[in-house]
Amino acid sequence: MDASVSATLAAVEDALRGHLASADPLVAEAARHLAEAGGKRFRPLLVALGAQFGDPTAPEIVDAANVIELTHLATLYHDDVMDEAAVRRGAPSANARWGNSVAILVGDYLFAQAADLAAKLGTEAVHLQAQTFARLVHGQIAETVGPRGTDPIDHHLHVITEKTASLIATAVRFGGLFSGARPEHVEALAGYGETIGIAFQLSDDLLDIASESVQSGKTPGTDLREGVPTLPVLYALAGDDTDASAVRLRELLAAGPITDDALHAEALTLLRESAAMKRARETVRTYAEEARSRLAPLPEGEPRRAMEALCDVIADRTG
Repeated sequence: MDASVSATLAAVEDALRGHLASADPLVAEAARHLAEAGGKRFRPLLVALGAQFGDPTAPEIVDAANVIELTHLATLYHDDVMDEAAVRRGAPSANARWGNSVAILVGDYLFAQAADLAAKLGTEAVHLQAQTFARLVHGQIAETVGPRGTDPIDHHLHVITEKTASLIATAVRFGGLFSGARPEHVEALAGYGETIGIAFQLSDDLLDIASESVQSGKTPGTDLREGVPTLPVLYALAGDDTDASAVRLRELLAAGPITDDALHAEALTLLRESAAMKRARETVRTYAEEARSRLAPLPEGEPRRAMEALCDVIADRTG
């Protein structure tokens, strides 16, 4: 199975370069920018794993994975404009390098490329990609406008489900669907994808706090410095612990973005050692275990074990 997945990912990477091409040299350069900066290719990996439950050599698999990765890349260009991000994947963001207008339009171009490729896969692929795109937009809007009277923790989990997990669910669904897997297996794969997607994003957010290095792809504590309310922060703010460290942490977090270096270091240390961080780790593990349970309808074997192992990796990587 490892050789099959590796071969699929190599083919996806080769094809991706072609889909990033454009007759306009600026569009081509800007479109390649984030893809060449790296990235985990987590979503194409899940397409390849989902395909193991049918015929993993089906020619549609590589195209399906590229639909997913192009859609993902497009969202990154738009996200960086909205977040006014200066860096992405350790390189200057597209908006920092070429300006917001070019970054937005290149994101649009990548969405167009994804849609064109989906059309080659058939109407069901177009329908699923459009539905997923709508969920991505809803998630981004929800994040932009904030909780609007709803519980901040519930709101945060809703944003992650729509903005991140929806595309990961479609990635695994595409793998099963275009490999010819049985319909009940395709549904199980999609349920797994959505749940593991939530765990994946939550664990990424925890890495921003827990890592001592740039393991998360950005300087540790970036979210704190920018005032991004991740799950440990929301748990800390909602807590009612009366010990001095918890009270001090709530005081620091309630002020919003922590730009002062000394205060930032203090908040990061307190958060790492907090009950809120422990609770957030338990939440990640809960979602990872739920994802594992979604695999129950699938046949035993190496592909299922690989997907179960992914649950363990995501649950364990934040300590």
